[in-house]
Amino acid sequence: MYNITVFPGDGIGVEVAEQAVKIIRKLGEVHHLVFEIKEELLGGASLDKHGVPITPEALKLAQKSDAVFLGAVGGPKWDNVEASKRPEKALLALRKGLEVFANLRPAKMYPELIDNSPLKKEIVSGVDLLIVRELVGGIYFGTPRGIESLDGKGEKAFNSEVYTTFEVERIARKAFELARRRRRKVTSVDKANILESSQLWRKVVTQVHQEFKDITLDHRYVDDCAMQLVRNPKQFDVIVTTNLFGDILSDESAMLTGSIGMLPSASLGNHHALYEPVHGSAPDIAGKDRGNPLASILSAAMMMEYSFNLHELAFSVEKAVEAVLKEGYRTTDIYQEGTNKVSCSKMGDLVAEKVK
Repeated sequence: MYNITVFPGDGIGVEVAEQAVKIIRKLGEVHHLVFEIKEELLGGASLDKHGVPITPEALKLAQKSDAVFLGAVGGPKWDNVEASKRPEKALLALRKGLEVFANLRPAKMYPELIDNSPLKKEIVSGVDLLIVRELVGGIYFGTPRGIESLDGKGEKAFNSEVYTTFEVERIARKAFELARRRRRKVTSVDKANILESSQLWRKVVTQVHQEFKDITLDHRYVDDCAMQLVRNPKQFDVIVTTNLFGDILSDESAMLTGSIGMLPSASLGNHHALYEPVHGSAPDIAGKDRGNPLASILSAAMMMEYSFNLHELAFSVEKAVEAVLKEGYRTTDIYQEGTNKVSCSKMGDLVAEKVK
């Protein structure tokens, strides 16, 4: 039995999470496995009912689970609530509570969607890369931080980019381990020509590489990497980088594929894991059955792979998605003339039918 906590969240998160659950249940049916799924509120939905974006009970349930799935959180409805209660605070609390430090964001170009990319076909054809982002350190969590008055001369705002040897070691080791499942190449991205934190980053990554002599390692500055991602993205296999740089580069890589609605993600720790599509709650189309559930479905495939070591199940979901795309079915965000536009729920049904 595999215990899964699902947080549908807000907006289209509710709709795409439903489709991911549909696929998980189909996998259980086909392979005679038991997936026990429990749902809880998170983000704006939790704020509306409980007055907080995540309750202690919800976090405890997640911590007891074998894996956690999240739809999306947030929306303009909660833009004016106090900062400590914003729906997005639930994400930070969940990541911290689960101690997930490695965010995995694959970007894969499906041949059927190549015309959706804003880049030339010859540039994006065959793109298959993985960004490994350090998730619980760096400038998002470093102290001191704050805003101070300058005695009537305005204000000063400051944040701290902080990394320790331990934090860099564990994310580097995770990246090298993942590269062994792929094409055995790691690109470490930093700004070591300017930042002391990046100088430590580069030093520690190089040291950890001594444990993985079968993996090729190269280093790039973040500005050069950003340029190379649109110039020649096929040169990359696994990219490992800091929290801030990973946040930016992973969104850039998302657009190589033409739609952020196609990209799954996993956040891994030593004992827990969180899976979610990388898109937001899209409140403008929420409740209209127009979201793209494929990122959520592929996130469920990552769950089978990384949390449960059910490699064949992960593979079957990926192949089911490819089969549906080859047959010409598209949601609104990836629709092109000559293809068949379908709803969020219908796309989930189509993929479920292909799962074997």
